[in-house]
Amino acid sequence: MSSGNTNTETKGEDSSTVTTGMAIAASWAWRFLAVVAAVGVLLFMVGYLSEVTIPIAVALLLSALLTPVRQFLVDKGWRQGLASATVFVVGFVLVITLVTVVIRQFASGAKDLVSQAGGGLDKVQNWLVTGPLKLSQDQINSAVTSLKKVAVDNQGVLTTGAISTATSVAHIVTGLVLALFTLFFFLRDGRKIWTWMVGLMPLRARARVSEAADRSWATLTGYVRATVLVAAVDATGIGLGLLILGVPLAIPLTALVFLASFIPIIGALISGLVAVLVALVTVGLVKAIIVLAVVIAVQQLEGHVLQPVLLGRAVSLHPLAVVLAIASGVILLGVVGGLLAVPIAACANAAVKSLAATSRTGSTVHRSPVGDGPPDPV
Repeated sequence: MSSGNTNTETKGEDSSTVTTGMAIAASWAWRFLAVVAAVGVLLFMVGYLSEVTIPIAVALLLSALLTPVRQFLVDKGWRQGLASATVFVVGFVLVITLVTVVIRQFASGAKDLVSQAGGGLDKVQNWLVTGPLKLSQDQINSAVTSLKKVAVDNQGVLTTGAISTATSVAHIVTGLVLALFTLFFFLRDGRKIWTWMVGLMPLRARARVSEAADRSWATLTGYVRATVLVAAVDATGIGLGLLILGVPLAIPLTALVFLASFIPIIGALISGLVAVLVALVTVGLVKAIIVLAVVIAVQQLEGHVLQPVLLGRAVSLHPLAVVLAIASGVILLGVVGGLLAVPIAACANAAVKSLAATSRTGSTVHRSPVGDGPPDPV
């Protein structure tokens, strides 16, 4: 009896001091804090090991692009290793050729660009004086003097930045080698790698993890294909405009547009504005306005046709989620973070939806833990 009375009194005290709503809120709060802490530790480790994690992520994106080609060769009777090596070598040669052409074009046109830029800046300066702004020559000279003073005052910072840039170039080269090395083994041994990873999971969770990975891999493959097509259209449209208008360094600027278009929404816009600036200081205001019109037209085509039709099918993310993901990626890992943010968010969204659907339906798909994973190379 005494024990029963004690339990009754304890329950009464709990109900009088902690309401049901507060108990539920506290239960949610500590779980939320635990999830935030886990995500924070994961992001810290990814950032701390960025020289390893970024090349692996880049290799995964490239493998999503090249794996269908390798699988096509395998279906035609090629051996697995030969198909992987062929796709890897051909892709590597194409990239090296493209980079070589861009560098040669830039080197050959750099002198003309400098001379034309000098004349273009003089025209811009004259327009500031005689145009609608009606700035005085003294105001322009004062602004130029201030810029020179800032450069002199921050000479030490600029020198340190140059040294830091040289170090960053070394890191980029190292990361590129690691990404290529990882890409080759993703293409050749992707199934084995995935089998090993699934084997680390608890037996009951293997089917669900495999299903979520299937969805994520399909999303990543669709995203990469659609992004390459969108980037090609952006680069072709803007590049043709630059060539027709006679803007210097049209081929390097076209390559810049293509690479920047892999960052959704803002990539092609920023690279297009760079092309407009180059046109302004080299071929004049009128042609720069035409280049701007071309950039806007290409952006409208991308935003209203290509993005909804192609990326909309591959990535079921709201535009706000895309923008927030890019902003978060840039804050965490800079330009590379902006490049990887959307595919990571899309894959995570697909995986979470798959796991949530499985949990609701209580489905337990019995699969072989070593034979059924997402397509190579995940």
